[in-house]
Amino acid sequence: MLDELTLYTDKSTILRDITPVTVVVGGFFGDEGKGKVVSYLGLKDRPSAAVRTGSINAGHTVSFNGRVWKLRVVPSAFLWRSCRLYVPAGALISIQTFLSEVRETECNGRIFVDFNTGVITEEHVARENADELMKSIGSTRQGVGAAGSDRVMRRLKLAKDYDVLRDYLRDVALEVNDYVDRGESVLIEGTQGFYLSLYFGTYPYVTSRDTSASGVLSEVGLGPKKVDDVLVVFKSYVTRVGEGPLPNELSPTDVEKLGFSERASVTGRIRRAAPFNLELARKAVIINSATQIALTKIDALFKDAYNVREWGKLPPNARAWIDDVENVLKVPITLIGTGEDVMAIVDRRQDVFGSLKR
Repeated sequence: MLDELTLYTDKSTILRDITPVTVVVGGFFGDEGKGKVVSYLGLKDRPSAAVRTGSINAGHTVSFNGRVWKLRVVPSAFLWRSCRLYVPAGALISIQTFLSEVRETECNGRIFVDFNTGVITEEHVARENADELMKSIGSTRQGVGAAGSDRVMRRLKLAKDYDVLRDYLRDVALEVNDYVDRGESVLIEGTQGFYLSLYFGTYPYVTSRDTSASGVLSEVGLGPKKVDDVLVVFKSYVTRVGEGPLPNELSPTDVEKLGFSERASVTGRIRRAAPFNLELARKAVIINSATQIALTKIDALFKDAYNVREWGKLPPNARAWIDDVENVLKVPITLIGTGEDVMAIVDRRQDVFGSLKR
């Protein structure tokens, strides 16, 4: 795969120094396509470092050249082989999942874990599976909530407590800040979706962390003054796994008819679905201080948009719909996903921002 990737990237246009720091967050209830967007930015912009926040209850899917990865720990920008990959102090990992993904993505030697990253054990998984409340709110029951609770109570073991992780340990916050201070590009990958935030989501049907851009930065140890772009990712329709409110939810029959049927990458559960929600999108844009929007799966609404990679070649009705959304949200829609592959994207950044060096 490495030779294939090297050949590909050597032929691609390098868009360096678009902005030193970009934070990517989900705008709805997760499953918006953050893995695809981050992978694309990794290959196209070639950042020096990429950081994956969150925990193993969120899977990010990367499809490239016919191969698919479903990642729960490793940053989705791993395809760019010169990028150093980080798991920050605010994240929670399973050692088994981490080591398995390092092998699968062939990123050993360039991926690092903070000394203070929390570690989920089988005891956490067992405790969560026995908790009736966790079942009722639709938890993925991966031990994330139990481990987070132990961390708050100051009894969770950290990465520095495990010999098997010794060669991966770094002070991630200092290294990431050092990249930024040198003017190098850093890509921060958020987790799940804004409306699953412990603070801003549909409590109690939420996850065990703050999934907003501010929460993501807190996990990394990066101050807000060092951030240049917040890229909020929306899908062309809304999906949600598990319990909790979903405005304008479609019936299973309509979901199937519209082609919105999906399964969660971690649990395999069928995702509930609803039409694109401008009200939810507007609030997510405001609270996350969005500077750009990525809109994925436009081909689900407009079949002729499948695998199109130029704005002018999108169907007119698709362009009109995107323009309408952009006019309401008042934030430029710069990336438009048109298929499963990482590179199936319409990239409008040069048209929107000119030289791309702002």
